Amino acid sequence: MASVSSPTNKLSSSVQPPGRMRVLKERSGPSEDGPVVYWMFRDQRIRDNWALIHAVDEANRAGVPVAVAFNLFDQFLGAKARQLGFMLRGLKQLQLDLQESLRIPFFLFQASSHGEAEETIPDFLRECGASLLVTDFSPLRKVQRCKEEICKRVGDLVTIHEVDAHNVVPTWVASEKLEYSARTIRGKINKMLPEYLIDFPTLQPPSRKWAVTSRLIDWDDLIADVLRKGAEVPEIEWCEPGEKAAMEVLMGSKNGFLTKRLKGYSADRNNPLKPRGLSGLSPYLHFGQISAQRCALEARRVRKLFPQEVDTFLEELIVRRELADNFCFYQHHYDSLQGAWEWARKTLMDHASDEREHIYTREQLEKAKTADPLWNASQLEMVYYGKMHGFMRQVTSWRTFSLLLSLWRFMLLAT
Repeated sequence: MASVSSPTNKLSSSVQPPGRMRVLKERSGPSEDGPVVYWMFRDQRIRDNWALIHAVDEANRAGVPVAVAFNLFDQFLGAKARQLGFMLRGLKQLQLDLQESLRIPFFLFQASSHGEAEETIPDFLRECGASLLVTDFSPLRKVQRCKEEICKRVGDLVTIHEVDAHNVVPTWVASEKLEYSARTIRGKINKMLPEYLIDFPTLQPPSRKWAVTSRLIDWDDLIADVLRKGAEVPEIEWCEPGEKAAMEVLMGSKNGFLTKRLKGYSADRNNPLKPRGLSGLSPYLHFGQISAQRCALEARRVRKLFPQEVDTFLEELIVRRELADNFCFYQHHYDSLQGAWEWARKTLMDHASDEREHIYTREQLEKAKTADPLWNASQLEMVYYGKMHGFMRQVTSWRTFSLLLSLWRFMLLAT
């Protein structure tokens, strides 16, 4: 996928490694400095956040204050109470910690009342007279288009920096092309780990304080509204949201993954009967409530005790995760059959007319009403626990491929 506004790998004299930040837009207006705004969306944390570190660093260099802005996308990719409730509860903690530890204000905009990010972010930049916008990186098409529109709307007075704080090795640095598999990207990533898998600098409060405090946010009312609107996919109880909970899952003294559950990970992670064999970090990594780089650093510190387990974990955490970002970044059709590899599309076409014992509707698949007990078990795990065991995901992959063809045929018949 083409990069937004053809950014360069231009780096300021920041504390972060070269290449982690890209310039999406350079201001061409007067050089008068205004505040720095960090538009947070994918990396929802204070600790170990290269984007926030960069925003504070740039603000201190210019002698200006910094603020964090968050735009709550309206029904982003069909998110319901389960996803939005988890995210909002984490953001509620984040706002409090941000103000208490760093004295940085947090501004929340809701799409339903303020508009989408391509409207709210430029409006907020003009309102506060900002000179620099720092953004998280996301390979998703919707987010990239949003950034393109923001670049058009901010005028000539604002520079826009994009920071990949989600991946250990920035996506555009790890590879300049669509990679075929983990095998083709593994060597590239491993070669760059000495430069990028490093300790984070200590983040101190900005030297200049924002003139006004955060706007009042009624978190309880907002969360209640989200839970009501998305009630068909309710919240789960086994996973507590927020940065502190994430670190407890990683390093906790009672049930931490690296402190109590790492032994046997290489084998146990493939046993659905041993749920404790998994790290349990996926929800926190997905919402950016914990840094993958922090997880990798902590794992590397115990490698002498569990070398095989740590190597397996780092393969999943870094290589496999970052391969997914590579695919979405460079494959424009990442969310359709058009984006599948040629052999997969050819297989679907070659077998499109095959006789099928069962042809399922989308509703039958979603409600686990198929003749395949393995599929049903995996789907019900998703429904009731909000996740699917990694091994079940692999085992059912060929079934999913077959069921996709079944669903595809049903959709064709229905049109």
